[in-house]
Amino acid sequence: MMCEDYQAPGRIKRRSDLCPAPKAIRHDRLYAHKLLVIGLETLFLLRISVRFRAMNDATPIKTAQPQVLRKVKFDHPDVTADGAPRASVVLNQLETLWINTGTLCNIECAHCYIESSPKNDRLVYFPAADASALFDEIGALGTGTVEIGFTGGEPFMNPEMLVMAEDALARGFEVLVLTNAMQPMQRPRVAKGLLDLKERFGDKLRLRVSLDHYTQALHELERGKGTWAPVVKGLDWLAQHGFHMSVCGRTCWHETEAISRLGYARLFADRCYPIDTTDPSRLVLLPEMDESADVPEITQACWSILSVDPNDMMCATSRMVVKRKGEDRPTVLPCTLLPYDAAFGMGDTLKASFGADGGMFSDGAVKLNHPHCSKFCVLGGGSCSVHAEE
Repeated sequence: MMCEDYQAPGRIKRRSDLCPAPKAIRHDRLYAHKLLVIGLETLFLLRISVRFRAMNDATPIKTAQPQVLRKVKFDHPDVTADGAPRASVVLNQLETLWINTGTLCNIECAHCYIESSPKNDRLVYFPAADASALFDEIGALGTGTVEIGFTGGEPFMNPEMLVMAEDALARGFEVLVLTNAMQPMQRPRVAKGLLDLKERFGDKLRLRVSLDHYTQALHELERGKGTWAPVVKGLDWLAQHGFHMSVCGRTCWHETEAISRLGYARLFADRCYPIDTTDPSRLVLLPEMDESADVPEITQACWSILSVDPNDMMCATSRMVVKRKGEDRPTVLPCTLLPYDAAFGMGDTLKASFGADGGMFSDGAVKLNHPHCSKFCVLGGGSCSVHAEE
């Protein structure tokens, strides 16, 4: 399947897939088949004749090399299953550096792409010392980085979350924290620390809260019974204290984006949240990720076919750093979506990642050899780094 052939599951099949051909048509096809066989036999004899003359004339005949087709999608970093050159994305500028604070979370969602839970510690708590070293490296390399993003797991479960945020803010970075705004954020020590950071750095500190739907029933279908009231309490607290806040929702509810934004708008108006739901940076609606879904691979030709700019991809402007359990050094990754895949490790420093080569990378460029690259980023238009349009 090519990118231009991609359709949502459940499409209507062709009539020929459903009904057998009438008898008269089958008779015509049998006659046509006999003509085709005769034609192929004639063509074969002509080719033998041409080759015989060529051998006598000592003139070599060039034959086209057969195209090698691969049986499995996303199997080869350079070539798609149908033999086309795979697309890649170059890092234009490191605008956002994401730090995964650890995969431990106070809840366990039904469809968490990173499988965060109260027990999953495959990504350990990211240390403040390692974050500080990354900030130093950004300054030394002159990357022009504007934003430091923190994601999890639940970032406020990391005991050094406030230390890392303060360090980044004090260096002049904007800080974005992705949180569920539940009990970990609402603990007195954390709440006090957030108020202090807001007082000192204002809107450079931003919090994006996960609210999977604007109704309690569907939000709790994803996040579990009893999760609605705590997140609303957290949103209420952020709004009452004037934090720069935004919300992230999902698009798996079989409703249009317009209906989703209208539903959130009503909720926000009822609760006096200062969030403009028409602004995609204040209400972020992310496409779903499903590694088992049959999605097309992205070839170099897909950019023009789909009218998509590779510079709009998340890996064109950001990288993520994680600390895997049992490893002494952090690992730099192309984006927030591939925390566990060892093939996408780009090194243990930003400098090393900029020149990552071989396998999934070519001199720092990322080869789009994962279903998330196709479904979430290229076809879905999703990005964790969403900024207001100038």
